[in-house]
Amino acid sequence: MAATSDLHVVETRPLVAPALLHRDLPIDAASTETVASARRRIQSILRGDDLRLLVVVGPCSVHDKMAAREYAQRLAPIRERLKDQLEVVMRVYFEKPRTTVGWKGMINDPHLDGSYDINTGLRRARGLLLDLAREGIPTATELLDPVVPQYIADLISWAAIGARTTESQTHREMASGLSMPVGYKNGTDGSASIAINAMQASARPHHFLGINREGQASIVSTTGNPDGHLVLRGGNGGSNYHLEAVQAAASELSKAGLKERLMVDCSHANSNKDYRRQSDVLASVADQLRAGSQHVMGVMIESHLVEGNQKLTADLSQLTYGQSITDACISFKATEQLLLDLASAVGELQTAVPA
Repeated sequence: MAATSDLHVVETRPLVAPALLHRDLPIDAASTETVASARRRIQSILRGDDLRLLVVVGPCSVHDKMAAREYAQRLAPIRERLKDQLEVVMRVYFEKPRTTVGWKGMINDPHLDGSYDINTGLRRARGLLLDLAREGIPTATELLDPVVPQYIADLISWAAIGARTTESQTHREMASGLSMPVGYKNGTDGSASIAINAMQASARPHHFLGINREGQASIVSTTGNPDGHLVLRGGNGGSNYHLEAVQAAASELSKAGLKERLMVDCSHANSNKDYRRQSDVLASVADQLRAGSQHVMGVMIESHLVEGNQKLTADLSQLTYGQSITDACISFKATEQLLLDLASAVGELQTAVPA
């Protein structure tokens, strides 16, 4: 008799239970405070009660834990120095959606060799997040696979739903149960309507299939997540960070009964995929802030120790330390100057707006 199942499956391997990983790498009091306090501050920024700017900054993706830790160590003093103007959260992305094929991130392929040792990837990801939280560095990530939050979400202060997945019912359901604020990127066509629909859908309760802490298939029931916001990242039609586009998006949010506060992604279509043009986007945002606009509540910047990017090769010893293997990033030195300029603009806005 002919087989009718698993015709294209060559292997299944057991996945470590979330409870086991949490037991081996438990969140402690210091880490809990880092995560929870950053979430509260971000919520205040979203509501407009805090006129500081949320800055999600860091590598396009993490492939080297040592380089990520060094980045965090260098970011920490800047974060402290600019804390009155900026809420700096480190971008720590472990999952990469691919247009066709390619390396899918540290969780999927931690050894960079196509072995797809996902259990090790989950352990490395949680271990890195725990290290950063213990050092007082709050983190942000894009959540792509709906199973992953059970392993790392307790250590995340802000999450993104990407342009390719904002329209997905599965991701809207997942976001409805997340414990941190969530940014929804506009669709790849540049339209804000899909992200606004996602914000409204994810704010409501849902019931869907998932796993529990023990790794058992479960029916998940959620309350809905009220802390969603729009992220403008440009689209096929070009950029949408300039004043007119921001005002148009704010108007759409208002018509939907949502807070007229949004984030600008300085990379992707807003920089025309040229990492060096992220500075142009930030300069425009700074001008809007100096002019008194309160629509932009945050920015995203792709930044690493070394500027640019490199191809992933079989000989890993040839990789440049601290340089992205996915999208190109600006250097850390350039990042520091951009954050100083941005903090200056926020300071002007804070002075102009009555307390």
